[in-house]
Amino acid sequence: MNGGFPLLDPSGCRARQVRLLASMADRRLDLVILVSPEHIEYLTGHRWDHRFSPLAALHADGRCLLVCPDKPAADPAADDIRTYEAKWRSTLRNDQREASAAVFGDWLAGQRLGRVGVEFSACPPHVTSQLGNAALADIEPDLLAMRRQKDPDELALLRQAIAACGAMYETARAMIAPGVNELDVFSALQAAAVSNCGEMLTGTGNDYACGVRGGPPRDRVCGAGELYILDLGPAYRGYFADTSRAIAVDGRPTDSQFLAWEQVCGALAIVERLAKPGARCREIYESVREWLAGSTVGSWSSHLGHGIGLSVHEAPHLNPSWDDVLQEGEVIAVEPALYAPELQSGMRIENDYLVTSTGVELLSPFPLEMV
Repeated sequence: MNGGFPLLDPSGCRARQVRLLASMADRRLDLVILVSPEHIEYLTGHRWDHRFSPLAALHADGRCLLVCPDKPAADPAADDIRTYEAKWRSTLRNDQREASAAVFGDWLAGQRLGRVGVEFSACPPHVTSQLGNAALADIEPDLLAMRRQKDPDELALLRQAIAACGAMYETARAMIAPGVNELDVFSALQAAAVSNCGEMLTGTGNDYACGVRGGPPRDRVCGAGELYILDLGPAYRGYFADTSRAIAVDGRPTDSQFLAWEQVCGALAIVERLAKPGARCREIYESVREWLAGSTVGSWSSHLGHGIGLSVHEAPHLNPSWDDVLQEGEVIAVEPALYAPELQSGMRIENDYLVTSTGVELLSPFPLEMV
């Protein structure tokens, strides 16, 4: 714990390394190299921002290397920690990748490698040039599959991020009224989330615009009769919440808005009834689509939901374009909606759920009401 706030547990990171080692054995990989901040954090417990170029490597024999710009404040889940000089007299070097890769190359010297797993979307030539004639394989699909089922230390960080949403909605309900500026709402909600988490966020969320389906905050005041859709996705230490509520600006929702709210709440109830390990995401989507198609106000044509974790959108996908099956330990964000001009501009409610052995656990038990 960090002053009472959760961190990734080194034992959890080691367990994830063991699972990755099994995947490496199946694919006959001698080494895996990670450069993306989220995957370095996932396996070692530590994260650096975009200014730096850390690197982690997991050898088939179980050794884990961490190359980083400075020694971590707490012990990471790594067997060999090597630092590179990231600053010269407090000035950041512009050749961070080259400096990090050189330290990696020193560690690699003399090791014979046949096949190496790298993140095809992220691994730079500064790193791959150190590998000689080794054959490269994309390790990202394996990592993304592993990330679907959350470990207890990951759930602790997700619960903290989701708790920040609760503080943000409490602040929003206290200040949203005709004449309030969207930028003031955004600023107050960010302050509430930071206070709740006890440190800066690593993500700020999605939608803070009033009277429209979504978008960033504008220098604009909210009007009576509008619905304010807040889609909040604060990230705590890299782990994203994703929740949404629609608030009636003047506290007096119209009949159409209330009808849409009832329909969307009914859609959430359908998901809560159907979602469990083995349930097909496409079938859950179709059940909700049929329900919302019967609404006398608004229409719906977007996805139903997605997984959350180190990315705000990750597997599984409640979407007709995927045929995922829910697994125990996944965390999903479910966001049915109805949109129409008479709703000014729509109704969207999003909850986060943990898939348990028997169904789902609601992780975002904040009020759903529009007032």
